[in-house]
Amino acid sequence: FIPLDIFRKKTQNGIISDRMEAWLTFFCKEEPEDVERLITKYPEFRQLYEDAYELCLNTERVMDMFSKELAILDANTVQYMIDEQQDKINELNRDLGRKDEELGRQKEEIIRLKAELKRALAGN
Repeated sequence: FIPLDIFRKKTQNGIISDRMEAWLTFFCKEEPEDVERLITKYPEFRQLYEDAYELCLNTERVMDMFSKELAILDANTVQYMIDEQQDKINELNRDLGRKDEELGRQKEEIIRLKAELKRALAGN
């Protein structure tokens, strides 16, 4: 993997030596000289730039695309929050179960101690 910021610095001389560098240039460079250099060496990228340009001109379509993505992100965030809350509820239920068991043991101990006390008082 090559981080795009490192690639940008590395290719300051503008030479595109292979197809991988062509793709990296397409993804991270937008200066007209770089675009022209890329299209000159790899003409198939021209259509990709034209498509991207057309997409940017159609702001309604771009906003619709972002709206759909934001809706998905919102739904995922809500589901994540629900899952987090469910995990907390499950943990609290486990804690409550343990405390109920402890309370039951303490009640049994109190009953046992009361019985012992009654026997001790009855024996006097």
